[in-house]
Amino acid sequence: MKYFPHTQDDIDKMLQVAGVKSMDDLFGEIPGQLLFNREFALPEAMSEVEIRKFFDALGKKNNQLICFAGAGVEDHYSPSIIAPIISRGEFLTAYTPYQPEISQGTLQYIFEYQSMISELTGLDVTNASMYDGTTATAEAMMMTVAAAKKRNKVLVSDTMNPKVKRVIETYAMYNGVTVETVAQKDGVTDLEQLQQKLQGDDVAGVIVAQPNFYGIVEDYSGVADMCHEKKALLVMNANPSALAVLKSPAEWGADIACGDGQPLGIPMNYGGPYVGYLSCTNALVRKLPGRIVGSTTDVDGKRAFVLTLQAREQHIRREKANSNICSNQSLMALYVTIYMSVMGYKGLREVNKLSYAGAHYLSEQLVATGKCSMAFDKPFLNEFAIKTTVCAKQVQAALLEKGILGGVRIADDMLLLCVTEQRTKAEIDLLVETVRNL
Repeated sequence: MKYFPHTQDDIDKMLQVAGVKSMDDLFGEIPGQLLFNREFALPEAMSEVEIRKFFDALGKKNNQLICFAGAGVEDHYSPSIIAPIISRGEFLTAYTPYQPEISQGTLQYIFEYQSMISELTGLDVTNASMYDGTTATAEAMMMTVAAAKKRNKVLVSDTMNPKVKRVIETYAMYNGVTVETVAQKDGVTDLEQLQQKLQGDDVAGVIVAQPNFYGIVEDYSGVADMCHEKKALLVMNANPSALAVLKSPAEWGADIACGDGQPLGIPMNYGGPYVGYLSCTNALVRKLPGRIVGSTTDVDGKRAFVLTLQAREQHIRREKANSNICSNQSLMALYVTIYMSVMGYKGLREVNKLSYAGAHYLSEQLVATGKCSMAFDKPFLNEFAIKTTVCAKQVQAALLEKGILGGVRIADDMLLLCVTEQRTKAEIDLLVETVRNL
């Protein structure tokens, strides 16, 4: 019982209250075939040195590939300064910062995170982060329904990442929300169909992506007016790194912006943890789930930070909450805050400039091989869909032999390729040469 604080006397008292005589009696109703009746396959105890060597050897079994895959997770540079800063004590004073007097470090960096994301999105307020971009988008959907009150239909563009769309549909299923898809046309949202679907006057919100799943930078001119005319809200799922060079959601007239902060320097980490962001206009601030940190002054007139608008927090008015989210990816929020602080506006623009140049060079070289053609004749930033004359699975297999993760297969003859500032010309040329020799 090394890791349990209960003494035998504690256990006996609890069993007495439960009305049973032993632990076996407590679990007696569980069928025998479900019980684990053998020894755990645990290794013998090891020293710290042995443990480190064991995991180093285990890690070396991973095949480190040159990543040309995106689809929501991108291989961006992460400045080395981030790791030592996130371990500093002043940023780890409290996981749940209900007591501001002992949580100033945590509250300050969350405030800075909110400020920076708001600057990228152009919207008035940002919450204290979400678990990931998919759930942030689903929460945005719930915000539109809560704001509309008597409307429960949400339109989602078919150019949205399919994984995000599935999470939206899952949330909708258990919250009485109807989700309808707006078709795509040549890789972009069919605005004519969107206009038609808005005519019913029963739509609470419209959700679009920027750039979209195919990497295309869509033109959403007039879409916000189209939505607002029918009293629907516009939600834009946007890559936050790309917002350093693209029009912000606010400039498109969006009411809510959401997405994943992973492109802001968070390593791919085999799928997580990441961080979702969620921003909105002032008019929707009381529908915003999660926490909001505000700046104030203490009794001595010094700047201080507190949780604000707590009357609409789940831990105080739970029966009126739009969401059951009551936590956040605080460490990851700190991670992207330091990343944005270090990179600055110029650094983020440089990241996108290099990624854009690499992606367009790759697309041009692939088309020149005669083995590929662009799937869509549309503007893109650092990700694009390409058609192959041979099976896409065969292309990926050939690239894998060269140590390259060859994009994401989205059709039998189509790959989604992503280039970031991490990719060198030599790596791109190796990919092109491999495809040329198929």
